[in-house]
Amino acid sequence: MLSKSDIETNLGRCLKQIEEQLNWGPSEQWTTYDFAKLGDVVQSRTQVRLSVTTLKRVWGRLKYDNAPTITTLNALAQLTGSRDWRDFCKSAQPVQAESTAGDISSPGTQSKARTTRRAVYYLLALIALIGITGLLFIPEKEPAVDGSQFEFRPNKIKSEGVPNSVIFHYDATAAKTDSVFIVQTWDIRRKKLVPKLRHEHSAIYYYPGFFNTKLIVGGEVVKSHDLWITSDGWLAMADGEPVPIYFKKEEYQKDGVIEVSEELLSKYNLALHPSPPGIRFFNQRDLGNIMSDNFVFETTLKSDHAAGAGACQFVQVLIQCKDDIMIFPLADSACVGDLDLWACGVGENSADADLSGFGCNLSQWNTLRVEAVDRHLKIFLNGKTAYELTFPNEPTGVVGVQYRFSGTGAVTNTYFEFDGKRMAL
Repeated sequence: MLSKSDIETNLGRCLKQIEEQLNWGPSEQWTTYDFAKLGDVVQSRTQVRLSVTTLKRVWGRLKYDNAPTITTLNALAQLTGSRDWRDFCKSAQPVQAESTAGDISSPGTQSKARTTRRAVYYLLALIALIGITGLLFIPEKEPAVDGSQFEFRPNKIKSEGVPNSVIFHYDATAAKTDSVFIVQTWDIRRKKLVPKLRHEHSAIYYYPGFFNTKLIVGGEVVKSHDLWITSDGWLAMADGEPVPIYFKKEEYQKDGVIEVSEELLSKYNLALHPSPPGIRFFNQRDLGNIMSDNFVFETTLKSDHAAGAGACQFVQVLIQCKDDIMIFPLADSACVGDLDLWACGVGENSADADLSGFGCNLSQWNTLRVEAVDRHLKIFLNGKTAYELTFPNEPTGVVGVQYRFSGTGAVTNTYFEFDGKRMAL
């Protein structure tokens, strides 16, 4: 059995490997939105849903004196390519405890000693990666890359719907380095090293989204292009890796209700126990001039699976924008102590905010309403104010909605109001 020191050391290395894979910069600078994205990555790769609160605790951003559960450790280990936590500990090379990327004995501590240890470890890791891959390097002082010498544009195979393949056409022959990358989304798995003398690169998108794709040469973005993968109306799916399970429209869309029931899950051999599958609804399309700072959004939803691991009935309603997002949490009233709210640069967590207004009986229909006026949001649940906030990010266009359920879910009567007009989804 591993000692506490061994667990801390192995966890530190595990977190460091994950940080290197994601390439999102120092984890001390990660926002709530970054941890929410990480939760999506964990779920898509391992089928385990780790909350933002859990991930923040593991990374030392929230104080918590207990060690992570074995479920959490297994999921994090699988993210590095190991079968489970035991496999990760066995296969890992021993390192000094001083080099850990996280200290679970005193989470949240930002002492000078820890900062120094982390800096040394980052440097050693960088040197090792330089020797092994040859992909990372210390850039020489060179003139800025002239973006006019390069070409870059993505072309979708289908105008609507997923899965959808995209052909990236590029010209990077003017590059003075072989370090040419195409960044397809925020996910590092879609950052691809491409030959500078070739001109096409293809990729498959399994989820709708609005992405700012980039051509990077020598570490500098030389071209960028918006890519919008729409949903072709309402789309319902179950999370899967690498490919989600798509339901047929006639199976989930009936009489104005979008619903994935226990009966439909059974048809696809998806069990609710021991852990319910992650279910997502999307509706991403051209919504005209709806902007994130001034609109009204209303939707009615429920999730009637409330047994076993799904007892809390966690639900997230997302308003997706160009290069931004709003995430509104719902849960059974007994589970409001583990919720995360995000809105265009503002993040709130139950650890230090009262989010009890988002608690309800999700086995029944509930109406969520969001009113945005000059970046100030008023959020209502069943006619009562759940929360208010003002967000700092610049206004941007709204591109659609997404719902995340644990197990079953249903949505109806969804619409936006903007500039005196109502647009039903």
